[in-house]
Amino acid sequence: MKIVTPWGPALVELEEAAEPRLLLVLTHGSAGGVDAPDLLAVRDAALRAGFSVARVTQPFRLAGARAPGSPARQDEAWEAVLAELRARRPGLPLVQGGRSNGARVACRTAVAVGAAAVVALAFPLHPPGKPDRSRAGELRGAGVDVLVVNGDRDPFGVPDAADAARLVVLPGEGHDLKRDPARVGEIVAEWLGHYAPAR
Repeated sequence: MKIVTPWGPALVELEEAAEPRLLLVLTHGSAGGVDAPDLLAVRDAALRAGFSVARVTQPFRLAGARAPGSPARQDEAWEAVLAELRARRPGLPLVQGGRSNGARVACRTAVAVGAAAVVALAFPLHPPGKPDRSRAGELRGAGVDVLVVNGDRDPFGVPDAADAARLVVLPGEGHDLKRDPARVGEIVAEWLGHYAPAR
């Protein structure tokens, strides 16, 4: 389904669990899509655990752009999408997340949209080769628990464990987290269980 935002339409692919205990909303990185291996693995594991999953293609990607534009514009569009999804699924706990740039959006907007927690896949701590331009403040400022899953070979760096509720560093993985995406899914699904009511 398409959801209208102040910056153009977003595309939402919503897959429902039979008796959902939680809604997980995921999005992509700057140049990628919602079919990235780690996002699909997280979706599959979350559905098996009884969580509904929405994968959101943001307006800038739907328009064909490879750069997200200003953070303020991106966050405003994201908040519009989440307001619509929450209205359609009232009462379900919400966890939001994404990979790379999408993880940054999820951290920046978590409190505004009422998310219980954030899943940050391949959080881009700094631009490659520029460790002085740290984005750790976005993790620390999320205002909710953040799970970070990064590879130890990520050229964008690996966040400090002190800046997240939980940090998992996967050996041999790069920024794309595609060597063993099923493991990424398992880690996320297990963690989501802390934010869903018991059956």
